[in-house]
Amino acid sequence: MFKLRQLTTITTPKKYLLLFVSFLFSASLFAQDGKALFTANCASCHSVTKKLTGPALAGVEDRWPSREKLHDWVHNSAKVIQSGDPYAVNLFNEYNKTPMTPFPQLSTKDIDAILDYVKAEAGKAAAATTAPAGETQTAADNGDQTLLYGILTLILAIVAFTLLYINANLKKMADDKEGVPATEPIPFWRNKAYITVFTLILFLIGGYLITDGAVGLGRQQKYEPHQPIFFSHKVHPGVNQINCQYCHIGVYQGKQATIPTVNICMNCHMAINEYKGEKLYNAEGKEVDGTAEIQKLYKYAGFETGKPWDPSKAKPIEWVRIHNLPDHVFFSHAQHVNAGRVQCQTCHGEVTSYNEMFQFAPLSMGWCINCHRTTKVQFESNGFYSMYEKYKEDIRNHKMDSVTVKDIGGAECQKCHY
Repeated sequence: MFKLRQLTTITTPKKYLLLFVSFLFSASLFAQDGKALFTANCASCHSVTKKLTGPALAGVEDRWPSREKLHDWVHNSAKVIQSGDPYAVNLFNEYNKTPMTPFPQLSTKDIDAILDYVKAEAGKAAAATTAPAGETQTAADNGDQTLLYGILTLILAIVAFTLLYINANLKKMADDKEGVPATEPIPFWRNKAYITVFTLILFLIGGYLITDGAVGLGRQQKYEPHQPIFFSHKVHPGVNQINCQYCHIGVYQGKQATIPTVNICMNCHMAINEYKGEKLYNAEGKEVDGTAEIQKLYKYAGFETGKPWDPSKAKPIEWVRIHNLPDHVFFSHAQHVNAGRVQCQTCHGEVTSYNEMFQFAPLSMGWCINCHRTTKVQFESNGFYSMYEKYKEDIRNHKMDSVTVKDIGGAECQKCHY
């Protein structure tokens, strides 16, 4: 009886400890899912604390009457606006009547995870704001603690060398007191211990720098080259509501989205030879003459205003490529946009707000894999996925609520490397 009672006494705390650890672990995973979902679906237009293309998301739940209303807004903002909701209508008008991209693929659990992540990040930002005036917050705001760790490492190294120096002096004093003859100190450059430590430090620093540089090799996020003609996405798909597929005609059929030919540009600009919209500015903040840019197009096209245009005189525009993937990577726009029904903004950001196009996403393998892990496949009315009967049956029987790209092989090496 005593042994049984003792076993129960010992086992019960362990059981509660395991339950507590499991709860913390599951909560951590849930927060991580919220971060991943936010990065994959929201970060192109929203920040937690700053106003970007859309409003800052800190305090978003306080601005809406309920989470259910937020669920409806994320799934289909146009429907909420049409219902006459005052806040939704005002928000739509405030952002130049630019509709929010619908996300019907996100479940209510996904949206709740994003909202919980936003609330947690907003709390961290508020805590950082109310920190003491003398406290440095730059590294914390950016989420990069490298400088802090470097300073701490330097301080610890100085303390270690100071202690070694004190220890050597104490040993010398003790030897002198006991009459032990002192040995000639070994110079620093001949001391094997010092040389070993110094070499190890150089090896670690060099290894870190080389690895960090190698990991980022070939990545060009935020790359924004000057083009032969200033082309504003803000004017074309933004103000004039030109569909992306009108110019990028290959996005549904092939690997490349394709760059529009001069002929496609001239379909509109044979009649439009003057720019009358709002002022245009390049990346350096200099004003751009829109009409002069149209004249550049005419030079490439071999077109003279008032005369019939002969397309055979047109020369291709030498656009500077922005998005580049390594040669060993397979990527198909058709597979993502047509079959997967991925919105252009997911990878390219809110292009309708860009005057000059730039690379929005890092396009790294980790970024792609993370998207595959969190992005849900749109099975409904999508013939491309008709072969996955088991998943469809499981969804109908409520055994699972959704299927991610990872579930259908999106995390396998052969999907992109073969």
